Amino acid sequence: MTVGHYENFPVASILMPRRLRKPVAAIYHFARAADDIADEGNLTDAERLRQLDEFRDELMHIAAGETPLLPLFKRLAAEIGEHSLPLQPFHDLLDAFSQDVIKKRYANYGELQDYCRRSANPVGNLLLHLYREATPVNLAYSDAICTALQLVNFWQDVAKDYAIGRIYLPQEEMAKHGIDETHIAQGICDGHWRALMEFQANRARSLMLHGAPLGSILAGRIGLEMRMIVAGGLRILDKLSAADYDMFRHRPVLRPLDWVIMLSKSAPLRF
Repeated sequence: MTVGHYENFPVASILMPRRLRKPVAAIYHFARAADDIADEGNLTDAERLRQLDEFRDELMHIAAGETPLLPLFKRLAAEIGEHSLPLQPFHDLLDAFSQDVIKKRYANYGELQDYCRRSANPVGNLLLHLYREATPVNLAYSDAICTALQLVNFWQDVAKDYAIGRIYLPQEEMAKHGIDETHIAQGICDGHWRALMEFQANRARSLMLHGAPLGSILAGRIGLEMRMIVAGGLRILDKLSAADYDMFRHRPVLRPLDWVIMLSKSAPLRF
């Protein structure tokens, strides 16, 4: 689940158990603040990186058992201590945000996967620790879901990302499908573009379905929350396909009827 203004982060969800809303909000506020440093305003790249380094220093204070300086991190430190959360996922998120400042293109899918490993997967990792369900199997399922959600968000926001100078489509795969940056700059949705995006969407769908058993492994409201997240990602992919992958003119979003459809498809899997 992408951090940057991402729509799938389960903050204040009615499905989220009350006992977890405070730590989830603390994680979200950390991620949102760091993401805004990387993306918002008119800061120079050097200033963005400097401010992200300040966040790293705050994490180091927490690791050393020292009191952080910023209120955001004082709240975060309390939740990390109470719930025994690992610090590495927070560092991974900061690494991804720093990468967004300096890296605007991805040569191949391997590079993009590595970015998702640090930009999206840490959120699922932290949630599983909050749920006390961070087993190796569950973490692997979570990584698949989170990477898929990140990719779905990229394909929703191709035009938006290009407007701030970024392309997350692997250049190797663009070239293989006869696509260059002109397609994005001019919003060209021809057969080459549709073939490329169908390939990307199918890969994201396969990842999502691979991780889907997690929603049935997790019990109660947490499991339903996870199944709804998976259903939401799949619903966006359905909408991309229905729009013939013309996200330039028809960016897919979830509307009230979609939530009804998602809920109807969120029964636990039977093994």
